[in-house]
Amino acid sequence: MVSLAEPPATMNNQELLGPLLKQVSRSFYLTLRVVPSDVRRPIGLAYLLARAADTIADTALIGRADRLKYLELFREALRESDAGRLRAISEALAGPQRVAAERELLTRLEQAFALLQSLSPSDQSLVRGVVLTLTDGMVMDLATFPGEDEGRLVALQTRADLDCYTYYVAGCAGEFWTDIHMAHRPSLAGWDREAMRRRGVRFGKGLQMTNVLRDLPKDLRIGRCYLPKQELETLGLQPADLLDPSAVVKVKPLLRSLLALTLEHYQEGWAYTLAIPRREVRMRLACVWPLFIGLKTLALLGRSPNLLDPGVVIKVPRGDVYGMMARSLTLIGSDAALGRYYQRLWRSVPVSE
Repeated sequence: MVSLAEPPATMNNQELLGPLLKQVSRSFYLTLRVVPSDVRRPIGLAYLLARAADTIADTALIGRADRLKYLELFREALRESDAGRLRAISEALAGPQRVAAERELLTRLEQAFALLQSLSPSDQSLVRGVVLTLTDGMVMDLATFPGEDEGRLVALQTRADLDCYTYYVAGCAGEFWTDIHMAHRPSLAGWDREAMRRRGVRFGKGLQMTNVLRDLPKDLRIGRCYLPKQELETLGLQPADLLDPSAVVKVKPLLRSLLALTLEHYQEGWAYTLAIPRREVRMRLACVWPLFIGLKTLALLGRSPNLLDPGVVIKVPRGDVYGMMARSLTLIGSDAALGRYYQRLWRSVPVSE
């Protein structure tokens, strides 16, 4: 059984990649704890920078144009390694933040950039690349959805737009995950980099599609419909119709289709996981945990009485999450045992009536 004890950390690591990251990362911190120690810093820092950019994009107390301006300032600082641009972001946006951890994150952007500079040049390049792509998705969100409430509800136009969005906000992380591990883990030298990057993209898209389906009623009420308008129209629906939970009857074929697509993405994620050498226990666990939690969430989504009802909360109970994590620790060394558990989770997801 693998030990999850934290390795010794520098003061900067403790300050930024410890308690602060834990406060702003929700479930990702569990994954970060288990990744191999030599990739923990670049992965954690990439997440922290992306989370800071997401905080900029979501600061609803300032106008959308200003959010785009400060998000672009952040991207320029990242591209040009110019931390001096960050002070304007901290001064303008830290005050309006109601969440203390997010406020602290914005005040410590310069420290985060200093930590980025301490990485090797190759790791710096990988972190910058993935964060810039992730922020492409944030720009897409702000440019596509003009409102903040259901009164100005807008939908993505096509399934291709949805696919592009899921790549920007999650699929690209699968490429980064592959590249950073291959750069540090000699046991992966035999991997077909491009094939594994493609699988990693599908893995990330599957996790994001799970979020899209789970958060559908909440997103609709902040003006965002990720269900393609083109496909809604073939069902005789407009995005605003989805604000009425009774529309679930008409939209169910589309929801089932997207659920099936998500499961196809997960199959690639599973193939990715099995390609990790068994001796890379930490890397395997870091893939197994979000995959299994995602499948449990999909099972809840598939059995939900109404995915359009904002009163229906889809969430895997914390006890189930910890139970799954404990069980995976005992199975991680056996592809056969791990596969049986995966298949059980897979079969629990209803994809048809």
